Amino acid sequence: RMIHISTDEVYGDLEPEAPAFYEGQAINPSSPYSASKASSDLLVKAYIRTFGISAIITRCSNNYGPYQFPEKLIPLMILNASQNKPLPVYGNGLNVRDWIHVEDHCRGIIATITNGESDTVYHFGGNCEVRNIDVVKTILSIMKKDHSLIKYVTDRPGHDKRYAMNIENTSKSLNWKPLNSFEQGLTQTVEWYLSHQEWWQPILNGE
Repeated sequence: RMIHISTDEVYGDLEPEAPAFYEGQAINPSSPYSASKASSDLLVKAYIRTFGISAIITRCSNNYGPYQFPEKLIPLMILNASQNKPLPVYGNGLNVRDWIHVEDHCRGIIATITNGESDTVYHFGGNCEVRNIDVVKTILSIMKKDHSLIKYVTDRPGHDKRYAMNIENTSKSLNWKPLNSFEQGLTQTVEWYLSHQEWWQPILNGE
């Protein structure tokens, strides 16, 4: 059995009031980066049909938590704030993402391996849509840092405005749901990075 771990990015952009992505929705990536991910999904589907392999596709929303590479939004903001460096925020910071704690995602993958049906797509999200700028401000508040550290930078091309995942079918099929609240999980994540400098410092200095 193959579990192909994909992403909500393959669906493209969601308008502010549009319903969340559902499993049967057509994929419509916005950038070459997300198109490469969508292409990998199509390759898996093709191998299922042509060769009959046992494969499942999971698509998740934005992950956060311990051991995330420092280039990603949340660890980057934590580490920059800890060093009183500017916190770069793309565009106006109003892009919305659905956040899921990495432990909840891992539980979802295990549930997929154990109980998932072949040739099926499952969604994992945190039911937690938050604007990027609010994530950054919350981190600063947790760390008791001034919001003046925020620095708005040129938005990246093809930057989707909003992602959101409908996890209702997956929750029923796999008896799964996210357990970590974003507020508690984010606080724990900040504490983890601040107490594990020996893990991230060699990454930042290139060792």
